[in-house]
Amino acid sequence: MLARIALSSLLVLSTGAALAADYKVGALTISDPWSRALPPNAPAGAAYFTVTNQGQAQDRLVGAASDVAGKAELHTHVKAGEMMRMQKVDAVDIPAGSEATFAPGGNHVMLIGLKRPLKDGEQFPLTLEFEKAGKVQVEVPVRADAQGGMQHHDHAHH
Repeated sequence: MLARIALSSLLVLSTGAALAADYKVGALTISDPWSRALPPNAPAGAAYFTVTNQGQAQDRLVGAASDVAGKAELHTHVKAGEMMRMQKVDAVDIPAGSEATFAPGGNHVMLIGLKRPLKDGEQFPLTLEFEKAGKVQVEVPVRADAQGGMQHHDHAHH
């Protein structure tokens, strides 16, 4: 019985570790990609991750694509009066020797025109395109227990 419990715990731990994969392209490391599980009728979603630049030169995230959505755009949040709203951006700088975080309430990849619901426990491919390092495909786990931060209530406006 104890062996079965230990094996079950080991499987849970190894599965969790597998979901926290890092992806490398050039001097960049993309870590902890994730997306929030959404209701079946949600028209848009978002992907989040951290990009660390171990290189000597700045790079830029210039595009994204995924087969789960009609299009993927780079977005950030800006303050308009007393309200925060999302705004499309052409690129996001990844400074040399630093990192850029893509998280709720900040930079993120907006997935517009979802072709299927984003369900807890699933994952989907996301291709990120960097100006210097090129393209890399990451697997984005979908989680119901999404990390903190500002909720994305304005997806329907895309």
